[in-house]
Amino acid sequence: MTPIYNQLLIPFLTAMAVAITMGGSGTAPAFSASYGANVLRKSLIPGLFGIMVFVGAFVAGKKTAGTMGSGILPAEYMSFTVVSVALFSIAVTMLVSNISGIPQSTSQAAVLALAAPALYFGKLDTHSLFYEIIPAWFVLPIVSYFLSYFCGKYIYQPMRRRGLTIQRAQNENKRHIWDVVLIIMALYVSFAIGSNNVANAAGPLYTMTINELHIRESDHIVILMLATLIVAPCFGIGASLFGHKILRNTGKEIVLFGKFEAVIIAFISGSLLLLASVFKGIPTSLVQVNVAAILGIGVAKMGHKNIFRKTQVRRFFGMWMIAPIISFVLSLLLIFIADKANMLR
Repeated sequence: MTPIYNQLLIPFLTAMAVAITMGGSGTAPAFSASYGANVLRKSLIPGLFGIMVFVGAFVAGKKTAGTMGSGILPAEYMSFTVVSVALFSIAVTMLVSNISGIPQSTSQAAVLALAAPALYFGKLDTHSLFYEIIPAWFVLPIVSYFLSYFCGKYIYQPMRRRGLTIQRAQNENKRHIWDVVLIIMALYVSFAIGSNNVANAAGPLYTMTINELHIRESDHIVILMLATLIVAPCFGIGASLFGHKILRNTGKEIVLFGKFEAVIIAFISGSLLLLASVFKGIPTSLVQVNVAAILGIGVAKMGHKNIFRKTQVRRFFGMWMIAPIISFVLSLLLIFIADKANMLR
């Protein structure tokens, strides 16, 4: 194996580790609704999740891969060392989140891991970061929360006032059509994850490989497909290793919901992420969009105080603030060390 391919091996292996940790975190927004509604056994989830993430990445992931490949850090700075540092920082951040059992935004960790070297080199695209990507991180969960809240308020509460809630919900939940619809929604969300989150690892790999191997333009799509082929299947592995604890925390410990409510949560979450991927190529947080939808349903059913006082909810918000900072600081520190060791070129 030539030296250039030896160097490629490190970032590609790191990207696979990132994908495994992302798969653990991404399982929750895809399947927490169906798991919380007791439709799917946990043993089936990793395989279904991995297949649909793979399909989503190939069909709808190109724009987001472009953003992660050159929209935050200029393409010419995507060297072996820089990409390895960024991917390692993402992997460490996501591993901490997975061990704690809290679903974390892979996109936020990835964007800030790339923003650190961009800032260090003085090449940070502040317009893209502060006027497009970061605003989407706040707007989409808010939209998700209110859409879910209004669905819960104007569907669930009228049923309760008429005294139909318990009996009707039980009768509806027994119908197998809801099982089918809910599984379809889980697959739909997994597809949306593939369209967005696979790019967090595949995008930098794609740009780095083109730079270092001097790939001709006609072969660029082949390199993107290769990067996706390596990264996407690892999401299923991560779901198998880390997914159960996170599924339990989001699907069982915030609020218990029926199948109809679970369909609402999955549809809102997947649709918002897919829109961000296809139309703008913005790497965004499905985890936060999904939890916001769960909170919206929960508040509509149980009230604001009963939901937001829960320990799990407070832990989620705490980790969401800390984890991206860890990714940024670690990436910046490693870039500084690499520069002083003359490893950057």
